[in-house]
Amino acid sequence: MHVPFVDLAAQYNAHREEFDGALAAVIARTAFVGGEFVRNFERQYADAYGVQHCVSCANGTDAIYIVLRMLGIGAGDEVITTAISWISTSETISQAGARPVFVDVDEHGLIDVEQIEARITPRTRAIIPVHLYGQAVNMDRVGELCRRHRLRLIEDCAQAHFAEWNGRRVGTFGDAATFSFYPGKNLGAWGDAGAIVTNDADLARRCRMYANHGALVKHQHEVEGVNSRLDGLQASLLSAKLPHVAAWTASRRKVAAAYDQKLAGVGDLCLPRIRAGARHVYHLYVVQTAHRDELKSHLTDRGIETAIHYPTALPLLPAYGYLGAEPKDFPRAATTQGRILSLPIYPEITSDMIEYVADSVRTFFAHA
Repeated sequence: MHVPFVDLAAQYNAHREEFDGALAAVIARTAFVGGEFVRNFERQYADAYGVQHCVSCANGTDAIYIVLRMLGIGAGDEVITTAISWISTSETISQAGARPVFVDVDEHGLIDVEQIEARITPRTRAIIPVHLYGQAVNMDRVGELCRRHRLRLIEDCAQAHFAEWNGRRVGTFGDAATFSFYPGKNLGAWGDAGAIVTNDADLARRCRMYANHGALVKHQHEVEGVNSRLDGLQASLLSAKLPHVAAWTASRRKVAAAYDQKLAGVGDLCLPRIRAGARHVYHLYVVQTAHRDELKSHLTDRGIETAIHYPTALPLLPAYGYLGAEPKDFPRAATTQGRILSLPIYPEITSDMIEYVADSVRTFFAHA
């Protein structure tokens, strides 16, 4: 049996008429850049998320960069973030002119909030927690640190659309939050797409202006900006998908629960740990084992696609060699990077596929 890591074709086939109609409407109006479809999605996403402002942009990476710039973070500043994430989180800090300061992860693979305060210096301007894999960081603790030290708080929600911390949606705790709508995300476009959400009207205005060449009105450039706009086709598709996210999330949770039940107590396999107070949306289902590479190879041989998120902790990448970090500086991240494996999870995965994946994992450990 072949089990894809993500099956976007299955999602399309389940909603073909609806999605085709969303694209056809844009084509009929030739509203390819900006316009009504982009405005509609921004309003719909803000309403669904319970925030006042949504500013769309070209991708999730740009979203972080734009917020950093519009919060005035730049040369001489430091921004604290997690040791395990996609490089977008940290590279945008550098691109804004600031210096990334990494913090080791906890048992959930998220930034260890108890280690953050020790990394705060007089140059620290902001903290960017990442709600990795779909699980929320302890935002009560991070928020308290930001208030006490007068730091900006930017939530990276690229993998955590509508996840919650103590009944409150991630992305609503800080100055702003950023989202990616990359195709494989819980809410995904058919290309690159991103957004910023905030309750700060002035910040939203400045982000919107900066993302559009520094102009809110064509040819009236108040500052030099960048070109980071969501196109109409992606916006219309996202509007069509948005009403389905709650059901898709429920399906992801059912898949995760099935894995939890079928893989409990298997070998040295460590299943995802859910922090009390967090409501996981399972963008990824990440297990850990000392036999990661062998298990991955075994599953590949059986037609099961897996992935590693992420094989090298950020401070240990060549890109950050200038920081002089060593594995001993981030012991949990350095260990985790060699143990993590993401199993297939998506709303359309079948019960037979789940059973096949679980049986294949059990078979591996039975002979390990």
